Amino acid sequence: MDVCAACGREVQIDKYFTVKDTCQHCGRDLRSCVNCRFYSESSHNKCLESQADFQRTRQRANHCDYFKFSAGAGTGSAGGDEAADARSKFDDLFK
Repeated sequence: MDVCAACGREVQIDKYFTVKDTCQHCGRDLRSCVNCRFYSESSHNKCLESQADFQRTRQRANHCDYFKFSAGAGTGSAGGDEAADARSKFDDLFK
């Protein structure tokens, strides 16, 4: 299942996926760092692939040679749901 990192909804990706493809639901670019399986907030240049070129913007389309769509990694609002889940778990510790 391929999921858009911006809206968290399932998207249809065909084998001719290009840099111009956008999410059918929210219209955001799909071939962007935040949708890549190598994207990592805690890594150098926010990428687990050490040979990848630096990308100035992570939410916009780019031509990275190492891009691989991250199956099922959509976080909705580029990380907003993840932060809310972490906060909820933290608050549950002190109830």
